Amino acid sequence: MRWVAFAPLHGNFGPVSRSSARSMAGRPLFSWSLEQAVISGCFDTIYVTADPPVIRKRIVEEFSRADTIIEILDCSGATRTGVENWTSLLHTFQQKIPFDVVCSIQAASPLTRAEDFRAAKRKFLSENLDSLLTAAPSRRFLWTRMGEPVGHDPLKSRASCDASNPEGYLLENGAFYLTHEKLLRDNDHYLGGRMGIHEMAPETAIEITGEAGWNIVERLLREQERGSVQARASRIKFLVLDVDGTLTDAGMYYGPAGEALKKFNTRDAHGLQRLREHGLGVCVITTETSPSVEARMRKLRIDEYYPGISDKFPLLLKLSKRWGVPLENIGYVGDDLSDLECLSRVGVAFCPADAVPLVVRQAHYMCEYSGGHGAVREVCDLILRSRETIRHDSAEAEAYS
Repeated sequence: MRWVAFAPLHGNFGPVSRSSARSMAGRPLFSWSLEQAVISGCFDTIYVTADPPVIRKRIVEEFSRADTIIEILDCSGATRTGVENWTSLLHTFQQKIPFDVVCSIQAASPLTRAEDFRAAKRKFLSENLDSLLTAAPSRRFLWTRMGEPVGHDPLKSRASCDASNPEGYLLENGAFYLTHEKLLRDNDHYLGGRMGIHEMAPETAIEITGEAGWNIVERLLREQERGSVQARASRIKFLVLDVDGTLTDAGMYYGPAGEALKKFNTRDAHGLQRLREHGLGVCVITTETSPSVEARMRKLRIDEYYPGISDKFPLLLKLSKRWGVPLENIGYVGDDLSDLECLSRVGVAFCPADAVPLVVRQAHYMCEYSGGHGAVREVCDLILRSRETIRHDSAEAEAYS
């Protein structure tokens, strides 16, 4: 069977689609669910519609790796709104792309995980379904605007209502839908026939059309990312570092003529060399101008070395454009307040164990080691390990599918 996924990101598909390129937790909104679809290994190809040039550009930036399976598709013929538009898009898609089962992915569901796609696919196949929707559990009591109860008897106690339905209800969250080709061809809807439901985590019911919901989901994503930076680290193409307190222990040895020595860690140097051997870029930005640091940069053959920079982020922004690497694909290691803005804007923010408290709170990952004592080597090893793990997981999922 040919399984494909379809994610409409073009502007005609409502306000959330127009916000698809808006940054959520450091990445474009659409990236979260699409990346999980790729990692799941459930689909032969993933197609997206992307009319605005900015969204097309961000898709290329986010998914430019050779092992991804995303193609940009023109479905501009579908211009209606709401459910009609979704069905219209799928019919237009069906005329262009052959498939047996299509998964319609909603970009407004960034909490969707790879395992959700895998579990839904298993259910679809094992139960011989024609269509499947996703839903989140709910124990709330629903009412119409006319004051009529929906699915419960208000004359009964809440306890008796709970006892009669201990598992509560399922609330459709619209994260994604599975539709068999024959059902879509014979019916004017993506749901019908023998239907199934894949239950997702309760937080996936949160709407992000308003700022309050957006902020809640963004906070959940950041907490989730702090627990596992693996996916983010695997996307790093350039690592940018501070010097004092990061590559060094922040100590300086002074003689009568001024600065005499700084201490660097050889293991950090080897970690940076390994990154470059794997095709990643390395850059150093520091507020200090030091002959010792300059000599060390020459020794390490780091050409992207920028001393005497008091305001680091404007330079980082210029470098990002020159390299052709978006900020979300840049990692940054810093320990002090001068690094704070850079740390808050890049894809992965790292800090040594002895960084100042404000930096620790901003970082996605705090090292076990302190600056100058192996923190940078720890970051380098984590990045390379993450890249290998992501490739391994994708290969395993592909073998399963």
